[in-house]
Amino acid sequence: MINKKNLIFLGAPGAGKGTFSALLLEKYPLVHISTGDILRSEIKNGTELGKQAAALMEKGELVPDNIVAGMVRDRLAKDDCDKGFILDGFPRTVNQADLLEQALQDIGRSLDSVVFFDVEDELILKRLTARISCKDCGEIFNRIFHPPKSENECDKCGGGLFQRPDDSLETAKERLRVFYDNTRPLIDYYAGKGLLLAITETQKELVFQELEKELA
Repeated sequence: MINKKNLIFLGAPGAGKGTFSALLLEKYPLVHISTGDILRSEIKNGTELGKQAAALMEKGELVPDNIVAGMVRDRLAKDDCDKGFILDGFPRTVNQADLLEQALQDIGRSLDSVVFFDVEDELILKRLTARISCKDCGEIFNRIFHPPKSENECDKCGGGLFQRPDDSLETAKERLRVFYDNTRPLIDYYAGKGLLLAITETQKELVFQELEKELA
């Protein structure tokens, strides 16, 4: 049983945020909150914030932090978050973290822990460049976690496998650079507030064991 249930997951792309969110959700009644999902929902439902975001996106402009924070605030205020939540993908910057803190105060919620999956760059790059796809049916494999039975043949349809350009080493390095530039300062930010929980283990089963232990 975990007692720390209002969570942020931080980590570079490929660090395991999605994997361990899913494992926690299988066992505990938490809500996984992705800003991408919120944005799509707000636009689809035609909310005031959704309309503002859609108008900006149609012009090719980025949605400002205050609008995204407002959407996150409204989502966290819903009753299904009473038993806990995992924020994944927000905040990404210190400014967003400040806005989130204000949003949580507005709705009477607070953070219990910020989990940082601290994975070495070499392993991150290995994970990010291990994905391969079927050119015929689109099935996705991972050379490390979900390899095909035959090296270059799709298990599902027998089609040939290839690596997409966005799974290249160059793209992986750029994604990692963006993480360091924008998101890494959040580590110090939340450490200063006494909320940071760093997980350095990388073996899947051991990571989950440590995660449950530290959130108990």
